[in-house]
Amino acid sequence: MKLTFTCLFLVFFISVTLPQNDEMKGKKSINFILEDMDGNKVELKNELGKGPVLLSFWATWCKPCAEEMVQFNKIYNELHPDGFKMFAIAIDNEKSVSRVIPYVKSRGYKFPVLLDTNSEVARKYYAHAVPFSVLIDKEGKINYTHMGYVPGDEIKLKKLILDMMK
Repeated sequence: MKLTFTCLFLVFFISVTLPQNDEMKGKKSINFILEDMDGNKVELKNELGKGPVLLSFWATWCKPCAEEMVQFNKIYNELHPDGFKMFAIAIDNEKSVSRVIPYVKSRGYKFPVLLDTNSEVARKYYAHAVPFSVLIDKEGKINYTHMGYVPGDEIKLKKLILDMMK
């Protein structure tokens, strides 16, 4: 009980004291190179230009991330054929990263999963808590950021993606 209260207080404190990243909107995305689950290197700048790109920072131990990923998988499956890209960036550290591949495979996610075990990319995007989403337009500018997940968040995000695809 005490641990739960401490975790909730920490999440509240972080959400109140840290900027909600509105200042990132309109700024150029920050390039990075991360490995996917197969060990292939993925560079963000090579993925831009055809349509919107969603970066979803998450972790295997994060319950809201699990709920959000189910919804993101539906959006990805529907919109990927039309140019939408998504990268789920796992911030699991060296101790828990071994859980990422079985976790993703057991849930049948189709989107690419990248590994950010030292949270270097997460820090660059101010992803201080997970889940954290960053939507980038085809010109490479940040269009939207969002921390946390409650059911229904995916509806707003899908609308933004569809507007960007027009």
